[in-house]
Amino acid sequence: MMTHVNEIQLFSGNSNRPLAEAIARKLNTELSSIEVTTFSDGEINVHINETVRGRDLFIIQSTSDPVNNNLMELLIMIDAAKRASAGRITAVIPYFGYARQDRKARSRDPITAKLVADLITSAGADRILTMDLHAAQIQGFFNIPVDHLLGGPTLYNYFKENGIVDEDFVVVSPDIGSVNRARKVATKLNVPLAIIDKRRPKANVMEVMNIIGDVEGKKCLMVDDMIDTAGTIVQGAIALKEHGASEIYACCTHAVLSGPAVERLENSPIKQVVMLDTIQMPEEKRIAKMVTLSAADIFAAAIQNVYLDQPISKIYD
Repeated sequence: MMTHVNEIQLFSGNSNRPLAEAIARKLNTELSSIEVTTFSDGEINVHINETVRGRDLFIIQSTSDPVNNNLMELLIMIDAAKRASAGRITAVIPYFGYARQDRKARSRDPITAKLVADLITSAGADRILTMDLHAAQIQGFFNIPVDHLLGGPTLYNYFKENGIVDEDFVVVSPDIGSVNRARKVATKLNVPLAIIDKRRPKANVMEVMNIIGDVEGKKCLMVDDMIDTAGTIVQGAIALKEHGASEIYACCTHAVLSGPAVERLENSPIKQVVMLDTIQMPEEKRIAKMVTLSAADIFAAAIQNVYLDQPISKIYD
C-alpha cells in the first residue's frame, strides 16, 4: 500500500497494540521499535530504538482504561519523538479519553477535554487523527489540524451485508444527544428513525420516559458512539421490547464496557452488539452476542492520505 516507507514510521504504545499491528499490516509495513516501560515507582519510561530524524511519525495510542497511564504514555512518546527531531508527529488516537468532559455542566467543573488537547499539543504533536469524538466540537479545542474519522460506515455496512436490514428495520437513538448520529445511519440505510426520550436522575442512572416513533413489530438498531456502563443501551432495549420490538440490535464505535456493562448486556434483550476495536477488549469481557469489527482499514487509509497530503474525505468515497 505504501510506496516509500523509508520516510514513514508507525509507533504503538501499550493501550491497543493489536489494532496498531493491524494498521501496519494494511499499510504493508511494520511497527517501528519503541520501548514503553515503567520504573519501580510507576513513572513511565520511553526509549525509541531507531532513528526518526526528519521522518513522518504516526504514534498510535488509545487513551482508554487505564486512561491516565495511557495518556501519559502518549505524551511521553510524542515528547521523545520531538526531541529526536522527527519531521512531523501525528497522534493517532482511536479512542479519545476525557471527551465527555467537554463543557461546564455545573459551576466550578473543569473542561478536561480542552486540558488534554492542550497537553497533547504542548507535548509536540503536529496533527491529530481520531475517530467518533463524543462531542465533535472538541476538534476546536486543538490549535493543530484534527482529522475526525467516522466509524458509522463500518458498523451499518455490517447490518446491510448480513441481510439484517429489511422493510421492518428501524434505527433508534438511545437518547437525544445521539439523534444526529442515528439520523445519519438511518439516512444511509434508508430506514425510519425512532428516538428514546429519557431523563437521567444522576450519573450512570437512566430512566426511560417515552419512545418517539413506531417500533412495534420492528427490528431495532440502537446507535451510539460508546457503550460505557451499558445502562442507557440496556434500559433503552427494555423499553423497545415493552413497546413491541421484534428484534433489538446495538452498535457503537467505542466499547468502554466499564463496571457492570458486560453482565447487563448479557442479561438484556439485545440480540447482538456490534462494536469496533478502537479499545482493546480483554478476553474476560467477551460474550457470545458481541461482534467486533476492525477499524484498521479506515485508520490505514487515513494515515496514507495524511502522509501523501491527500484529502481524508476520499476514504469514504
